[in-house]
Amino acid sequence: MLEDLSIQNYALIDRLAINFCTGFNVLTGETGAGKSILAGALSLLHGARADTASIRTGAEEARVSGVFNLQGNSEALAWLNEHGIEPEDDAVIIRRTVKRAGRGSIYIQNAPVTRADLEEFTGLVFDLHGQHEHQSLLAAEQHRVLLDRYAGLEERVEQLGRQFSELSALKRRYDRMLSGERERQREMDILEFAVREIDAAALLPDEEEQLQTEKRILSQHEKLFGALDEIYAQLAENRGGAVGQLRAARHAMDTVVQIDDGLSTQAKRLDDLFFELEDVVDTVRDYQSSVNFSSERLEQCEDRLALIHRLQKKYGATVADVLDYLEEARQQLAGFETWEDDKAALQQQITEGERALLTSAREISAERKHAAAELGTSIEAIINTLGMAKARFSVAVEARESASGKPSCGATGLDLVSFRIAANQGEPLKELKDIASGGEISRVMLAIKTVLAQNDHIQALVFDEIDAGIGGEVAIAVGTHLHLLSQHKQVLCITHLASIAVRADNHIKVEKAPKDNRTVTRIDLISGQQRVEEIARMLAGDRTGKTSRTHAEELLAKYGEGR
Repeated sequence: MLEDLSIQNYALIDRLAINFCTGFNVLTGETGAGKSILAGALSLLHGARADTASIRTGAEEARVSGVFNLQGNSEALAWLNEHGIEPEDDAVIIRRTVKRAGRGSIYIQNAPVTRADLEEFTGLVFDLHGQHEHQSLLAAEQHRVLLDRYAGLEERVEQLGRQFSELSALKRRYDRMLSGERERQREMDILEFAVREIDAAALLPDEEEQLQTEKRILSQHEKLFGALDEIYAQLAENRGGAVGQLRAARHAMDTVVQIDDGLSTQAKRLDDLFFELEDVVDTVRDYQSSVNFSSERLEQCEDRLALIHRLQKKYGATVADVLDYLEEARQQLAGFETWEDDKAALQQQITEGERALLTSAREISAERKHAAAELGTSIEAIINTLGMAKARFSVAVEARESASGKPSCGATGLDLVSFRIAANQGEPLKELKDIASGGEISRVMLAIKTVLAQNDHIQALVFDEIDAGIGGEVAIAVGTHLHLLSQHKQVLCITHLASIAVRADNHIKVEKAPKDNRTVTRIDLISGQQRVEEIARMLAGDRTGKTSRTHAEELLAKYGEGR
């Protein structure tokens, strides 16, 4: 339950502290006094988005804090334990700061948390019914959310949503595989042709250089043979060449060395030159004998080089690059060969995923239908006590259909859920959005909140404008119901109806007052004559008139302080 609420520099509030009690708490006041400001402050503690426009003029930040007693709320205490936050005597302080410049801060105890964390935690602590929820109740998706909450299916539906997302991803992947099949086949054809073409060429790593050398020799054979003849003529001994001259020089050097061995080293060098040159002559002669010109062979070299160059233009700058491309193409083809296997495996995954999704969805659907009957009966029983004695209420669970009219499973399952009401006897059940008035919506929402509160650990319910569109005997019935509800839960209700306010255990008056040439919102816990005056004001706008005061005293005697 909410024990204390402190607000500073928020809208018209400069500094304010409120103590709440168990049971039924009401906040009343004239229009514009600041009741909605208090609701806004509570919404900040409930995880609502902050608006810097709510910061009081002249202040740089607004602060809101609340003390919540969690005794008996096992879910909230478990959440704190999971997040490493230690309550004190089963109570926590939630503090939120909204800054005009920079980011605000949120703390549970002394632990900083995110807004999402705050929203998750306080969703386990108190329920806040704001004015916007009247409209949200007209949306069918909200009906499904409320039914799942009542049935305790929220976690399972979230898991179903994850299953649906995973299955959808698999189906998108499969569709991409199919849409890319034509491109895949085209690429396979290209790769297969390349492999055949390169394989047929039977390239060798050093082949290009060898062919270029051979082509150069064959294409210039006349010039080559002429040069070889010239070399042989200049060197060969039998042609009077350098070898014969060196032989004669050696004989002369031998004579010199026999007389004076001072030139023996030079003699040795001359011998080496002779033998080296003689070897050169032999090598030239052998090379000349080995070279055979063939125009046919020249043509073969040119054709082979042309083939290599053609392959290089298509597959790589060098023979090595072409051979690398060949290996890569083979690997890609090997991968393509597994495509059918991958496709079949993906189809199997999709089939299994659909089967698992459908199984989960059917189980959820069965539980929804069972819970829908219970929820409809429970809500109907409550609204029958709220001035709609002959009304009928039903929670319809129908099969979701695809565009073709066949049953379809979506992210939340197989079902479409809708709340239906027949407000008057003899009328058919129709969807809320089609027939319900504002007052009927208020009572249906109150009934829903009541039923849900009976099925969770939330200990506090906050109602802002739950009395919209009602009055008279209906308002008395709503007040009675809120009082009965407050025997099990703490109820905080912002109201403008006296017939609701008189049922409160704790009556807080909200009003505007001047302070230092500014307007501020202040609160007072009222009882006795102060409460009589406030109820009189709510009845007739006149807190001093005898008739309105008498009526107020009668209401308080019957329903309130005198009960």
